[in-house]
Amino acid sequence: MVKTRIVTYIIATVWLANGLFCKVLNLVPRHQEIVARIIGDTHAGLFTRLIGLAETVMAIWVFSGWRSRLNAIAQMVIIAAMNTLEFFLAPDLLLWGRLNALFAFLFILLIYHNEFSKEPSFSR
Repeated sequence: MVKTRIVTYIIATVWLANGLFCKVLNLVPRHQEIVARIIGDTHAGLFTRLIGLAETVMAIWVFSGWRSRLNAIAQMVIIAAMNTLEFFLAPDLLLWGRLNALFAFLFILLIYHNEFSKEPSFSR
């Protein structure tokens, strides 16, 4: 199956929404509560904004298409790591509790399928 631009844009939009809107602009304070649960209250605001900035940069990287395979691997590892921490340390703060892990896994599968289930391209 060929990688589609629309799926790539959806993936990037998820990173942008969660990074910029939820964390940097703090429109969803629950994200800072999750960070506080993991690292403590003292620097939770700063770390939440830094994580949000990193997620916003990830969205730009996804949109750019530069080194897309490395990008896909990075996304999958980051999503797995973040959701593993949240699953064990802050399940009560997650939108769908421990069921969030299922949605994270499905998102990882979408990223994998979009990047690695395609014909090799000779135009790169």
